[in-house]
Amino acid sequence: MGGNTTLDVVAARGGRPASRGAGPPARRPAPPRAHLAHAAAVDVHGREDREVRVRAAEDDDFESLVAMYDDFDPAQRAQGTPPLGEDAIRDWLDDVLDGPNVVALVDGDVVGHVMFVPDGTGRHELAIFVHQDYQRAGVGTHLLAAGLEHARQEGVEYVWLSVESWKRGAQRLYQRAGFSTVNPMGAAHRMSRYL
Repeated sequence: MGGNTTLDVVAARGGRPASRGAGPPARRPAPPRAHLAHAAAVDVHGREDREVRVRAAEDDDFESLVAMYDDFDPAQRAQGTPPLGEDAIRDWLDDVLDGPNVVALVDGDVVGHVMFVPDGTGRHELAIFVHQDYQRAGVGTHLLAAGLEHARQEGVEYVWLSVESWKRGAQRLYQRAGFSTVNPMGAAHRMSRYL
């Protein structure tokens, strides 16, 4: 997994920047390139705001990743991933953690993960998962943005992904992040972008 890169971003509620009084929110200076920081307060299904930290994945995150994927709603699996069962999840993670990885954490537990898997052609396949209890709260948006920046800093130049044709919301998320549809045919659309 990645090194000790830290990601920290503007606090947000429900995916929108937090306001600081009247007028537009104050701009914070961008962190130095070697320091990505991402923290957001999000409203998770009506519960009080929870701070979500987004940072480069570390070796110590492996067991928390296994736990998140083991608790992942099977109905939300995409193209057969994540696999079902703890042993299959461990094997899968061993295969996909070769490239840059970023995690979203609440109270120290992984609740989201974006990975950039080398495909053997110099390009990287992107996959992103947010635990069902933390979806529709802006976590995926923050995680994707931080992941793309981290991947760029790690030398990734071209990213692609596949998304089911019926997942219009996911397609819009990727379009807002700069992805364009390369192949709109069939059950899965291929989207890509340069970093």
